[in-house]
Amino acid sequence: MDLKISWADIDGLRRFDNALKALGDKKMRQVANRAVNRAGDQARTQVRRELARQTGLPRKVIVKAVKVSRSSWQTLDYRMTTRGGDIGLKYFKARETRKGVSAAPFGKRQVFAGTFIKGGKFPGRVPIGMGGQVFKRVGDGRFPIEKQTSGVIIPAEMVKGATVDAFRSTASRVLVERIEHEISRATKGAIS
Repeated sequence: MDLKISWADIDGLRRFDNALKALGDKKMRQVANRAVNRAGDQARTQVRRELARQTGLPRKVIVKAVKVSRSSWQTLDYRMTTRGGDIGLKYFKARETRKGVSAAPFGKRQVFAGTFIKGGKFPGRVPIGMGGQVFKRVGDGRFPIEKQTSGVIIPAEMVKGATVDAFRSTASRVLVERIEHEISRATKGAIS
């Protein structure tokens, strides 16, 4: 899934049409590239912030998961993409209690009964060497065990709710402002 700012998609740019034509193709592409990248960077910040809030994941996980492809003179597109599936409970500040593992997917802390991170008897439990993953027994005995997931899927969350709203509002508002600024800069204030 991805979010994209494209030069051709913004309605507010029609008012700059004559000024951009006066600049010529080379200068126009330079202006557009700078404006799209600046608007994209500001939208990326808002997307990361909202996505972290919406999913309950730490910001550093979101930063690592959301990849950015910046605009160039040829494409004039700024893309944010992500991929992946159901995130493990480990990434939601999981901690073990006597009743199970407590974690906070979607920003709401809850206890997942019968789950565990460590082995042994309370209070002297020890890590089992599985990287802090959360497990649950699926049989009557000690094995088999199954890794537990949260239900949070970053690509699905990125294109809905507050995250996509933040992207759209920031991108449309900032791109028009940046075009105006870059045209003024390119013409040394003659056109503003």
